[in-house]
Amino acid sequence: MKEALTSFDHNALWGVLVCGVIGIAYALYLRKQVLAADQGTDEMKQIAAQIQEGAHAYLGRQFRTVGMLVLVLFVALVLSGISAGWDIAVGRGLAFVLGCFCSAFAGYMGMTLAVQANVRCAQAARTSLAEAVLIAFRSGGVAGMFTVTMGLLGATLIFMLFYERATEVLLGFGFGGCLLALFMRVGGGIYTKAADVGADLVGKVEAGIPEDDPRNAAVIADQVGDNVGDCAGMAADIFESYEVTLVASMILALAHAGITGNMQDAVIWIMFALLVRGIGVLTSMFGIHIVRSRYDDEFPLKAIGRGFIWSAALSVVGFFFVANYYAHDMRLFWATLLGIIMAVAMYKLTEYYTSGVYKPVQSIAKATQTGAATNILTGFAEGLESSVYSLLVVAGCIFGSIIVFGSEANAVEILYGVSLTGLGMLTTTGVIISMDTYGPVADNAQGICEMANIEEGAGNVEVLDAVGNTTKAATKGIAIASAVIAAVSLFGSFLSKVAQGQTGIGGGADSVSLGALERLSIQIDKPHVFVGLLIGGAMPYLFSSMTIRAVSRAAFLIINEVRRQFREIPGLMEGKEGVLADSGKVVDICTASALRELIAPALLAVLAPVIVGCWLGWSGLGGYLGGIIISGQLMAVLMCNAGGAWDNSKKLIEDGLYGGKGSEAHKAAVIGDTVGDPFKDTAGPALNPLIKVMNLVGLLIAPVIVAASHGDNNMIPGTGLVIVGIVLAVVVAIALIMSKRESKDIVEVQEQLQSTETDAS
Repeated sequence: MKEALTSFDHNALWGVLVCGVIGIAYALYLRKQVLAADQGTDEMKQIAAQIQEGAHAYLGRQFRTVGMLVLVLFVALVLSGISAGWDIAVGRGLAFVLGCFCSAFAGYMGMTLAVQANVRCAQAARTSLAEAVLIAFRSGGVAGMFTVTMGLLGATLIFMLFYERATEVLLGFGFGGCLLALFMRVGGGIYTKAADVGADLVGKVEAGIPEDDPRNAAVIADQVGDNVGDCAGMAADIFESYEVTLVASMILALAHAGITGNMQDAVIWIMFALLVRGIGVLTSMFGIHIVRSRYDDEFPLKAIGRGFIWSAALSVVGFFFVANYYAHDMRLFWATLLGIIMAVAMYKLTEYYTSGVYKPVQSIAKATQTGAATNILTGFAEGLESSVYSLLVVAGCIFGSIIVFGSEANAVEILYGVSLTGLGMLTTTGVIISMDTYGPVADNAQGICEMANIEEGAGNVEVLDAVGNTTKAATKGIAIASAVIAAVSLFGSFLSKVAQGQTGIGGGADSVSLGALERLSIQIDKPHVFVGLLIGGAMPYLFSSMTIRAVSRAAFLIINEVRRQFREIPGLMEGKEGVLADSGKVVDICTASALRELIAPALLAVLAPVIVGCWLGWSGLGGYLGGIIISGQLMAVLMCNAGGAWDNSKKLIEDGLYGGKGSEAHKAAVIGDTVGDPFKDTAGPALNPLIKVMNLVGLLIAPVIVAASHGDNNMIPGTGLVIVGIVLAVVVAIALIMSKRESKDIVEVQEQLQSTETDAS
């Protein structure tokens, strides 16, 4: 392939690298600008320091916890690529480690600045809403720019080193990003929602104190959780979608060249994908930079919306020029344009179902007048409805790719168009991450003001927080859609990998031909394929069960700890001067619980596709991957939108609707919100990396499954595969059983409660 690159192509590759470097420089500029802002009073600084300490301690322990698993998978990936040559095998392993690092680094950079920007945003809000918006959004811009640049630089360098064999190595890079995103989403989600549920139920419902009252020992942990869950988790999540769509487009480009017999076709399609990513870095910078309120009391969402729209519009212009003057194929332009349209559609759809301005959230708030049960039922119904329309948007984009490439196009061309839809959708990643990180920064700013008894600018921080809830919910919708498109793109690459496995060649465009692909199909009327489809459809339910149960168990410990402190610390509940809650104890509980609960979901995500492939063969594995995409998308949207809607319905009541704070309607809304918390911030978002991890594992093991199978088209797994599947199934079963066991801490608390009840009787 290297010989097929023109001088323009070589220069363009270096230009893409330069775009990445410019993006990093801009991120550092934004970081310096944010850190130069005033931090406020000494008490504000002290509260912010507690949040920073808890966030850094959690991420540090999390990275140490996952380190051993990364080492084991590094060895496994090297062994899986030996058939393609030792250079590819080692390259894949090292790329996996690099992907883990890039994903972790993007999340870490986002979280690090967010916990420093919160107090600066709070201080700015005391005098200027516009300045507070600028600080919050630009702190998110740092995370956004590191996300896009780390991914772009890594993928481009790997391509320049391996060329036509780069896809084999990039699979490792994408898998590393997915795995770390899974850990950060699950761990951070458990942490943040256990603290949030505990703080709300004991503070608001039982004690009747404000949300961020410093007497509540869970408040600091709640503020920490916003950052490790939303900032670090979202950055890692979007990073993996960003990489996976690029990897899938390269695989499909090489498959296309194998069909046409012209390597230049692959070069054009791969270079187009890389150039689109380079354009995205520049337009994201522009979009972030123009987010500035035109006057001080301008509603923040208007300024943020301008940045998103302008970034998208400039991206479209860039797509047109590259498609028309470089690729000379306007189908590529229309496919990427579909992605932009999809991003806007998902943003607006999610906003409709989660913003208090619209009917769905208002109807949920209205239902609180008759209690928590009707509040929960109405919210769940709205979430179910929203998942259908979100799926139709995704289906519309895939169907749009069929129209763009024409009825005569083969499956590879159409699926390449789908991958371009994902590329287009995530072109504005820098702005999307900025919008998401803005939310927890604004939330923390409000909490810091309340804990430090800062009254100036109280209205400003309330506006900031309300807008943050909307932007967080909307970007979750985009993240879910991007995960589904990425997974569909990978699914489209699956048969290509199967065909490569049948030829015994580890990679390269000449390893797949149209005839080889036409001989392969995944037919759901075949019993083993249908069984795989059923199992894949069930996985999001099992995974969500594990993550929600983990939140419930951790919240149990936190609730009892907060109650104990209110009961046993003299003067705490009365707010006596000098009497402080022991926030560190709750932070320790959250950290230990989140890390303890990580292992079983991770093992399920990595090993379940291998077990299915070992028992049902590559075609059954294909059915499994299809099942998890459909079921996972519906579940993720349901939980994220229902949770967001419950949250904002509570805020409508807190603003004075149906009796306001302290009313029976408010108590019902708080209960609905606590149900929605693990939905929208733990289980729902964690399904994004789950879908992509399982699809990437499927791609990685497909050639191995084919090589170890026999019969027509290598569909019957060999005895060795069946035995391996049994061993791995036992490992997963043990992990599932262990995950349902109550920890020693929970048992001790239960014994103490029983003893107290016995003494009281």
